Amino acid sequence: MATNKDTGCVDSSGALSFRFAVREDAPLIHRMVADLSAFLGESEKHQASIADYERYGFGDKPKFECVIAEHGSEAVGMCLFFDSFSTWIGRPGVYVQDLYVSDKVRGLGLGKKLLAHVASIGQARGCAYLRLSVDADNVSAQKFYESCSLQWSSSEKVYAVRNEAFFALAALDAK
Repeated sequence: MATNKDTGCVDSSGALSFRFAVREDAPLIHRMVADLSAFLGESEKHQASIADYERYGFGDKPKFECVIAEHGSEAVGMCLFFDSFSTWIGRPGVYVQDLYVSDKVRGLGLGKKLLAHVASIGQARGCAYLRLSVDADNVSAQKFYESCSLQWSSSEKVYAVRNEAFFALAALDAK
């Protein structure tokens, strides 16, 4: 892969391209998310199957979209995202769930290019912001996102309910 050593960015004159994922990419998405969870030391948290990505990412009402970065014919990164909406701004946005860059090209500017590409897609759709959350222990990712002009929101905390606790909460509606 051609790189510019002065800027550290993937050489845009090379064979780098972006494309939307298709159903046949579900195994690739699964592998990249598994690689990401392993990189974070949290492999046990990756419970999704290839069938889950096929079911929820493709079809009439997909729950997510994914941009695949390729160098030549090799997939070297991806950005999985979905629609969001801010009631305060009154505009739609993009929520990035996962940003993955292969070890082969990490540190060469591909992550920033993927974020910029997804932001551009969002802007073309009328979006006014991009959001994501990052693991509290992943300091290198935090620094990376800050270098891309994302700001940590000290006024918010992310809460989540998952698995059995989620189903128990939903069951309260039936009572």
